Amino acid sequence: MILGKVVGTVVSSTTRIDVRGAVFLLIEKCNQSGEVRNDYVVALDMVGAGKDEMVMVSEGSTARETPLTVGRPLDAIVVGIVDSIDENEQLVYRK
Repeated sequence: MILGKVVGTVVSSTTRIDVRGAVFLLIEKCNQSGEVRNDYVVALDMVGAGKDEMVMVSEGSTARETPLTVGRPLDAIVVGIVDSIDENEQLVYRK
């Protein structure tokens, strides 16, 4: 699982994903403090994340392990919106 910030949406008029109402987000990977890395991934939004929110993204074969995505040709899904991150008893990120 990786951390990233929502930086935009991806619109495609034709897909073979077959997930009704699918929304795809452009995610810029970041560290635990929210500093972006200039590395991007397109992910199916499972949680209703918004622009500039830090999210948790599941990549690879685990992206196809939810009831909605099983057997679908997906490589990344947004599985959570980050509220805060505590590292070594220090708050390093807060929404």
